[in-house]
Amino acid sequence: MIVDTSPAIRAEAERLFAYFQSAGAQPVETDILQPAETLLDLYGEDIRARAYVTSDPLRGEQMLRPDFTVPVVRMHMADGALPARYTYMGKVFRKQEHHQGRPTEYFQVGYEVFDPADPAAADAEVFARFSDVLAPLGLRAATGDIGILLAAVDGLTTTERRKAALRRHLWRPRRFRALLERYGGRSPMPESRARLLHKVGKDGLNAVIDQAGPEIGMRSRAEVAARVSALIEDAATPPIATGEVEILEHIMGLRETCPNVLERLRDIAVDLPQISAAVTRMERRLDALSARGTDVGALEFEASFGRTSMEYYDGFVFGFFAEGRSDLPPVATGGRYDALTRILGQGRTIPAVGGVVRPGVVLSVTGGGA
Repeated sequence: MIVDTSPAIRAEAERLFAYFQSAGAQPVETDILQPAETLLDLYGEDIRARAYVTSDPLRGEQMLRPDFTVPVVRMHMADGALPARYTYMGKVFRKQEHHQGRPTEYFQVGYEVFDPADPAAADAEVFARFSDVLAPLGLRAATGDIGILLAAVDGLTTTERRKAALRRHLWRPRRFRALLERYGGRSPMPESRARLLHKVGKDGLNAVIDQAGPEIGMRSRAEVAARVSALIEDAATPPIATGEVEILEHIMGLRETCPNVLERLRDIAVDLPQISAAVTRMERRLDALSARGTDVGALEFEASFGRTSMEYYDGFVFGFFAEGRSDLPPVATGGRYDALTRILGQGRTIPAVGGVVRPGVVLSVTGGGA
C-alpha cells in the first residue's frame, strides 16, 4: 500500500483543518472502519473496486473509510442541529488500479455545511472557502451541476424505467452513452437479450423459465419472471425522440464560462422546460458567488463535470486543479448532496454541501515536500 502521510503532509493538514475551524466549523471525527452495507446500498458493488473490504466477526463486513462525507452525514442526520458546519482531518483509503503511482492511503481535510435557509448562499460559501485557502497556488477552478443533467433526463419523453436506468448510470459515462444510444434507437439491443426475447415470443414466458431449470442462487422464479417481463416491456417501448436525445447531448457537452452556459441553458429550457428550476438555481448560485467576490465571468462550467466522482452529488459540483500537472489528482473537490441526506436520514432531507482538499497534493503543487 502506497501511503501519503509524511510529517510535512500532516502539518499541512493541520493548517487547513485550523483554517476551516476559524471559519466557524465544528471539528468532528469518524471511525476508520465503516459498515460496508451502508456504502454498498449507496453505490452498489462498484464500491468494492475502490475500497478495502474486511470482515468483523461481530459487525459483519466493514470497509476502510473511502471518504468522510457519508459518515459525517450519518452523524448529522442522527442528532445534528441546524445550521451546522463541520470540518475533519484524517486518512482515507482508496485502491488505485488505474493510477499505480498514486497513494492508496492519504490525508483529507473537509468542510461540510448543513443549512436549509439558502442553498445558493451555502454553495457559494463552500466554494469560496476552498478558493480562498487555495488562492496562493494559482489553481484552475471548474464547476458543474449534476442537478441540471438529472433534470434533463427526467424531462425525456420515455418510461420511468428507462429514465431511472439513465439516472442510475449518469456517473458511468460509457454505460450511460450505451443506454442513450439504445433508447434513442441508434443501436440495437444486446444480442443475448434479443435471443431471449425471441425465445419468449416463440415458446412463451413460462416455458422459457421452466427450461432454465430449478431455482439456484439468489434470484427466485418470480424475480426472473419479473425481469423478463420488464425486458419485454422495454423492447416494446418507442425510441426517445431524436430531438430530445440531441438536446441532452448538447447539454452534456456544454463547456464555457458560467454566464455563457447560463444563457445557453435558458434557451434550451424553452424546449425542455423540465430543466427550468435547475437553471434558476444555477442563476441564484452565480449571484451568490459574485456577492462573495468570485469572478463568475471567468469561472469555467463543464456540464459533465463530476460524472466520474462519488455518486452522491446531485447539484452544484466543483474542483480545483493544478495547470500542467496531469499527473496529479484534483487538489480539492466538492459539491451538493441533498439526496444523500434523505437516504441516510430515512426520509428526512436537509440541504447539504461540502468539499475536501488533499494536503499531499497541495504540497506537490507548492514543492513543499512529502
